Amino acid sequence: MRHRPRWPALIFILAIVAVPLAGAAAGRAGTPDADDANRRALDRIFDDAMARYRLPGLAIGVVEDGAVTYQRTAGELVAGEGAAITPDSLFKIASNTKSMTTALLARLVDAGKLRWDDPVTRHLPGFRMHEDWVTREMQVRDLLIHNSGLRAGAGDLMLWPEPNTFTRADILHGLHYLKPVHSFRSRYDYDNLLYIVAGEVAAAAGGAPYETLLRREVFVPLGLSRCQIGDWSRDALGDVAQPHVQRDGRNVVVRRDGAQIAATTMDPAGGVRCSLRDMTALIGAWLDPQRAGADGKPWLSPQQREELWRPQMAMTVSKRQREWSRTHFAAYGYGWRLSDADGLLKVSHTGTLMGMYSLVTLLPERRSGFVVLINGDAGQARSVLDQVLSERYTAPARARSVGYYADALEHETQEREAQAPTAMRAPDTSKRTAIRPSMLRDRLGVYRDPWFGEAVVCARGDGVEFAARKSPLLKGKIMSVGERLLVDWAADEIDAEAWLDFQTSADGAVTLTLAKVDPDADFSYDYEDLAFVRVGDCPRVESRP
Repeated sequence: MRHRPRWPALIFILAIVAVPLAGAAAGRAGTPDADDANRRALDRIFDDAMARYRLPGLAIGVVEDGAVTYQRTAGELVAGEGAAITPDSLFKIASNTKSMTTALLARLVDAGKLRWDDPVTRHLPGFRMHEDWVTREMQVRDLLIHNSGLRAGAGDLMLWPEPNTFTRADILHGLHYLKPVHSFRSRYDYDNLLYIVAGEVAAAAGGAPYETLLRREVFVPLGLSRCQIGDWSRDALGDVAQPHVQRDGRNVVVRRDGAQIAATTMDPAGGVRCSLRDMTALIGAWLDPQRAGADGKPWLSPQQREELWRPQMAMTVSKRQREWSRTHFAAYGYGWRLSDADGLLKVSHTGTLMGMYSLVTLLPERRSGFVVLINGDAGQARSVLDQVLSERYTAPARARSVGYYADALEHETQEREAQAPTAMRAPDTSKRTAIRPSMLRDRLGVYRDPWFGEAVVCARGDGVEFAARKSPLLKGKIMSVGERLLVDWAADEIDAEAWLDFQTSADGAVTLTLAKVDPDADFSYDYEDLAFVRVGDCPRVESRP
């Protein structure tokens, strides 16, 4: 899931833990003077990013030639509460979980328990896509490369916002009702649901729940002692970073963890949490083809390492990639984005959940890589850090600063917004009025969508409320804006409002569709795939004496 960042100014407290480590940076000269110069250069990048974007917390680690050469953290687990982020602090790595899921599948392939070209139905007989021929042809590999033909983020409302009560069985059921917008295998459109299916394939082939397998096949062999998936205790583990958004010039915690962290439906797509120390160990494992597991055998075979990084689905090379990195190709592998940067192979992925951003970048030909973990709104900061840190290896003579790329990114954003057609801009909805129940007359009632389930549109006091049965945060007042209706979500963290469109057919059936008010809002607010039909009256509210 992605969220557009906001960048108001704020005052923040820095708590810095810097770990000087042996080794060299871009040049890898190996002399003490060169090592010191490289550390100073990395510190400058770190400090500049922290100051420019006023982050609540930041962790960066660099691996070169099999050694961790730089590790530094700053900021707080919770802004304003004083507990410093350390190399052992846990962050949500979000979609960087996907490469762990594909590594798990690769381990099962090495063990002879499945094949990449197995039909999904071989392992999950109840699996069904909207079109029967796609169901028949869908292979395990197709679950991993975003080529399903579904809209970007299709069905993500079954995963986010959290908490909700959707299960993995709901995901498998709902996929049948999500209509494709493109032909199968014809183009790239990012999805999360099929990674949930991939986790279920792993469970079926491996004979254990996904979370158990991930610990057994990835965490334990690589010694990732702090990484967590599934159920665990926040207080027993300790040192857990919390997500933040920026509001009114301050970093504010959102979706703060309770004492017990529960397994979630979305775990195979984005549920892992790891520390900086564990993520640098993971990078070291990816960069070392000879890396052995705890049993002394290769963690992954050369064949599976090659398969994971083989281009599978073509992606569009952006204008920014061409201008910043002289990129000529981009593709998706199994849980990895692949491209060339200044003539070198770049293997990377990002992770985004509300208030948590992560980045893993590998440059195999330089035997180097880095990880960035942030517990705040940080889309632009992450992009800038990726470019500046990558350039140290791909084009050290160019080596531009955080400020240079931050300015370029701001200019790019302003230019794009200025050139966007009026239809693609978020409209002004500030003049809004709460509607009265009488204004909807017989459109009040219980509505059902075949994949999302039920929602009610019912009177609440003098107004009307939309409320989803399985996603409690998707609740809000229905407002009138000119001749249109929108939902004003009660939860501040739901930052994509929705238009509502009621229609009544000739036979009296009432339908309801939704659409994003801001066309550029997070694609995981997948309102456009909803197709509600009225199925009953509003529940009666009994009066109390």
